[in-house]
Amino acid sequence: MDSHLFGGDSRRRREINLGGSTTASTSTAILQDAKVRRAQREHLKKMEQSATTLQAYWRCAADRKRVKKVLRERFQQDPSSTTGLRCLVLIGGDESVLGAWSSAMVSSGEERLSESLSDPSWIALLPRTMLLLLQSLANDPQSQHASSHVAALSIVLSRSVPVTEYLLRHTYYSFLGRAIISIPIQSKSSSPTLPALINLLVSPFALLDSMDDLYKQALEDMLSFILTIPLLPNRLPIASLTFLAPRIPLTSLHLIDASRVISNATTVEQKIHLLANLCAFAPPRYPTLSAESLAAYLNFTLSLMCLLPTHALEPPQRKAEAVAQPVWSDDSDSDHETQVAVVSSFAAPKVRLPELDTKTRNRLQTLPSATHINSLLEAVRKHRSAQLSLFAWCVALSDVWPKQKDKIFGAVTVYGGGGLVRELYRAHVRPSPLGQDLDSTTLMSPLHASYWPPLLFLVDLYSQSLLTMGDDEFFSTGSSSNHPRNPLTVDELKSFSRQLLNIAFTLYWREDQTNVNDGTIPGSLNLKWESVRQKITKCLQAIHARDSRRPFVPPEHWLVTAELDMGPFIEAAIYEERQLAQPEGARPMSKRQVATLSPRLGVLNNIPFAIPFETRVSIFRSFIQNDAENRGISRYSHPMGMARITVRRGNIAQDGFDRLQGVDLKAPVAITFIDQFGQEEAGIDGGGVFKEFLTALCKEVFDTDRGLWLETKNNELYPNPHSYAVESHSLNWYRFIGRILGKALYEGILVDVAFAGFFLAKWLGKQSFLDDLASLDPQLYQGLIFLKHQTGSVEELSLNFTVAEEEFGVTKSRPLIPNGENIAVTRENRLQYIYLVSHYRLNKQIRQQSDAFFDGLSEMIDPKWLRMFNQQELQILLGGVDAPVDLEDLRVNTKYGGLYDDHEPTIEKFWKVANTLDQEQRRNLLRFVTSCSRPPLLGFKELIPNFAIRDAGADQHRLPTASTCVNLLKLPRYTSEKMLREKLIQAINSNAGFDLS
Repeated sequence: MDSHLFGGDSRRRREINLGGSTTASTSTAILQDAKVRRAQREHLKKMEQSATTLQAYWRCAADRKRVKKVLRERFQQDPSSTTGLRCLVLIGGDESVLGAWSSAMVSSGEERLSESLSDPSWIALLPRTMLLLLQSLANDPQSQHASSHVAALSIVLSRSVPVTEYLLRHTYYSFLGRAIISIPIQSKSSSPTLPALINLLVSPFALLDSMDDLYKQALEDMLSFILTIPLLPNRLPIASLTFLAPRIPLTSLHLIDASRVISNATTVEQKIHLLANLCAFAPPRYPTLSAESLAAYLNFTLSLMCLLPTHALEPPQRKAEAVAQPVWSDDSDSDHETQVAVVSSFAAPKVRLPELDTKTRNRLQTLPSATHINSLLEAVRKHRSAQLSLFAWCVALSDVWPKQKDKIFGAVTVYGGGGLVRELYRAHVRPSPLGQDLDSTTLMSPLHASYWPPLLFLVDLYSQSLLTMGDDEFFSTGSSSNHPRNPLTVDELKSFSRQLLNIAFTLYWREDQTNVNDGTIPGSLNLKWESVRQKITKCLQAIHARDSRRPFVPPEHWLVTAELDMGPFIEAAIYEERQLAQPEGARPMSKRQVATLSPRLGVLNNIPFAIPFETRVSIFRSFIQNDAENRGISRYSHPMGMARITVRRGNIAQDGFDRLQGVDLKAPVAITFIDQFGQEEAGIDGGGVFKEFLTALCKEVFDTDRGLWLETKNNELYPNPHSYAVESHSLNWYRFIGRILGKALYEGILVDVAFAGFFLAKWLGKQSFLDDLASLDPQLYQGLIFLKHQTGSVEELSLNFTVAEEEFGVTKSRPLIPNGENIAVTRENRLQYIYLVSHYRLNKQIRQQSDAFFDGLSEMIDPKWLRMFNQQELQILLGGVDAPVDLEDLRVNTKYGGLYDDHEPTIEKFWKVANTLDQEQRRNLLRFVTSCSRPPLLGFKELIPNFAIRDAGADQHRLPTASTCVNLLKLPRYTSEKMLREKLIQAINSNAGFDLS
């Protein structure tokens, strides 16, 4: 039978399995088939729904088009009628209809539009109409209808409070901001709508009451959407700028919610442009601001700055551009600590800094200018209740703009003449809990939030003042018509420095440094505790440096031993040093890193004077001992592979330079002397011959006739600033000398060399300023002091920002800042000039020499070990303590050889004679035997090798001799005390030569 009779192939007949069973594959096929059919049905359903939706949309669109056509026709019949207005609102944002209506209303005159404001229908329809006009302006402020739009808006907004309120609730200032920013800067003079738009900016403030919530919202929105426009003053014609500036209601700033404004400025760029625009509009208004509004302005801009990353106002420049930045501290000498400090002051988000245009950057330059600072200070002088806000503002500005810190506090210093520091301390800091004996556990309490800004401002301001304050001023607190004095008395400095020490010690001593590193102080500053600690430490160190030169507080004033058990402290410090030990060649850790990782080493590296000097020396020696043990080096057992070098007696410096290159000086070095006949000298180097070599080497390399070193008037050495000294060969010598002195420190060998304090400061990573210049160039120092106190016209002195240098009889002028030869020194910038001249002479001229020297020194001595001491203590560490020779201590620690012992008659005569010597003779004796006239700082037990006396025969005519290399006195067995005295004094005064016998 043909299949097509039953449907054929046109439809597949369902197969039925009558057997009652099916295979797994058949079941899977059935399920899959069911899914496919279900999906097809869903697809058909969606297609039907979509078709229905499209048809409905098309019908609606057609209806809208038809209705709009009808509305447009009825609108065109009479645009200025109420019916025309209704049609306009229903039609919406059609530009042609809006243009026709606004043109019709403007052409009919202000009276016509004003009369319509009394019509209830118009009252209901106008707000929506004005919003449509505003939206049209925001989209295209230069359209052909823009002028009529602005005119209509101006008329209505000047007369209708309800319309104004409606628009403010619908982001009025956001639309105006979009309109203003859409007009190119180059078109500002030719744009007919821009002046009218500026008029619209201030319209709400003329209608609304200043206590109204909408008035406050209007001011907040104006700040958020208008004053965040980049280069706003540059976008306005002069007439509009003059109109707008006095009408921004800055006098109502205290009424607004500043946090809302700042939250609206979501990007760093917006915050910076808001700050820059306020720089343009606010300063002329300072005299008119009330105390409340002035404080609000300062707090508002303070909050802005606290949210900016460091350097946001002046991003770090490329090296090629860095030399063009005329700031006080902009030079390549800036130490690593300063760089770390400025990166981490505020707890601001880590974001990429924007590239600022030149005009914005120039406008921001007014913030730290002396003129601007003076205007703020003058305003605050009238409204003293705003003082605290100004203190915090200055701290914030200096931390967000660290390159301008010196300029900021310099301007404050010049304005106050010391009076502000005095008032700040007496009125705000001393009475506060932070100025009292505060419980260290409550230091970080939010209850103290209001006390931190004045303290930090005082710390910054006083630290800055000390940079250009000579010792004669520092130690003279009386009033004088010729010289302003230290604004703080000695008693005040005692109290102030002690409290700073307590705060700093508390912050360093915390075992858990997490809160110090990451936490912020309470209050508006949003400043990290780490930055607070650094500011206080800097001021504390500066005050202590003055006390080190000329003590004005009791020695125990700086110590915190009452709070510490020194035994466990030493053990813990040594343990922490071991934990922090870096692999050889690793970069030395900064003070900040040390403080972060180790509380005790943090104290020792930053406020070492809080720990007794003898304790620190003991710790220093322990650090060296640990280092030597880690290298397998023992003081008493020399390794077999020790370095051995020969040195000619007449050429010690050059041979040492040539043959110690590449030698590990931390390991023992065997020295063999070659005499004038080319023969090796007898003697076994158990350390003593190396000491002799080191002593002789120092005498040669520090001879000022060699050209590497010069002397101050106090016979203290510093690197020669001559151009010869920065040649590569000379720098290699400085590096070698640094290694040699490092070896002396490492071995505990005293060297009879005195360095200038400003050079020793560089060993500690510090810079020197005016107070150190007196020792280097007294004439220049007096000239700068005269300039600082000049009461007449500074300009008459005809100074500029250059410094004169003389080499080989030729005087050259060096600019202190870019284009310095064309920048005159004035009353306002003279402190900057004084700072730069001092900094140049004390730091920049010898930077390369000092760096090379310190490179060599750092090979031997870890820099953080040296930071446990100040300059004066470093000198003691090198050459011993300049103190009376304690003969009893010397006798207890003296060894005897040959026929001598402690009770031998000649020895008893010797000590009787020694006791009759005056201190000068005792120092001569010590120099005669050890080559150094100063005793070891921890007593003669630390002298290596120990002081020793050996018999030298019975010849009564023979003078005593000495082997300085082993600290040995060779004393003949004199039969009379008188003979011993005569021979001993003759020997030590004639400085008899070295004796190997």
